[in-house]
Amino acid sequence: MKCIKTEDAVGHVLCHDMTQIIPGVSKGPRFRKGHIVTAEDIPVLLSMGKEQLYVWELQPGFLHENDAAERLCALCQNASMRKSETKEGKIELSSDIDGVFLVDTERLNAVNSIDEIMIATRRGNGIVHPGDKLCGTRVIPLIIREEKLRQAEQAAGGTPILEVRPFTLKTAAVVTTGSEVAKGRIPDSFTPVVERKLAALGIKMTEHVLVEDGMENVAAAIEQMKNKPVDMILCTGGMSVDPDDSTPGAIKQSGADIVTYGAPVLPGAMFLLGYYADGRPVMGLPGCVMYAKATIFDLVLPRIAAGVRLTRRDFVTLGEGGLCLGCEVCTYPHCGFGGV
Repeated sequence: MKCIKTEDAVGHVLCHDMTQIIPGVSKGPRFRKGHIVTAEDIPVLLSMGKEQLYVWELQPGFLHENDAAERLCALCQNASMRKSETKEGKIELSSDIDGVFLVDTERLNAVNSIDEIMIATRRGNGIVHPGDKLCGTRVIPLIIREEKLRQAEQAAGGTPILEVRPFTLKTAAVVTTGSEVAKGRIPDSFTPVVERKLAALGIKMTEHVLVEDGMENVAAAIEQMKNKPVDMILCTGGMSVDPDDSTPGAIKQSGADIVTYGAPVLPGAMFLLGYYADGRPVMGLPGCVMYAKATIFDLVLPRIAAGVRLTRRDFVTLGEGGLCLGCEVCTYPHCGFGGV
């Protein structure tokens, strides 16, 4: 930092805010800390009584905070994202579409491990809408060594660490299991709930069948749905551990490659996910989906609807935050359930 004549300050970086007072009109910062002085600024500064300024000198090998924020933003920005104006060394990204927000956590942590650099994001794996804020990028000091930006770029690799992936799966078949429902003894209260959750992501239930209990009955129904032009298959009922709960076995018998039967999430521990050879997902939904406001189904459906193929590890990591607290007034997804 040094003190120089205002007339000599062009190209230098202000070290503090400069307040302008116009009597009876306004009082506030006319130039912000970090502002790079231009020739047009000189008459304004002199009119404010600023004959001398405290400035940083930009030396070779250093970057201004605005330029550094641009470099960090480039590590994050992907398609379907909109960039804000640079303000006080900070840039924000927001979504342009409806979709699921994905974060490469390992690479994000690697970048944030570099001193004087930060990228702050919203939690990954949740639903976002146009205009929703995704992240903010900036560096801590007014000027920073360019070498640190190069380290950040190396840690991030060659592709953006953030993504908004649109919902691409559009149709679903639902197999509703239970002799009491199939025989009309009680109404089907499960399917309408599933339909609503699917519709929220633009997915339409185009096929539906009611099936009596029994593994062969359920397996035959699933086989029937596999031959339909649907993007996913969902099975409701028969997912607990009772002897006559045959849905998990029927899904396995149908030829699905099972990713998980069971998840560290409450409500939703008995959830099942598998994939067929053609990539289509098949899910077994536990009974809690029918009556609980938020369950495992809400946590994984956005990614599945966006065509993200989930792995066993995706479920393992749900354990922290996987306990719904059963609040009297549910605020999901604006809560800690699932970490979204």
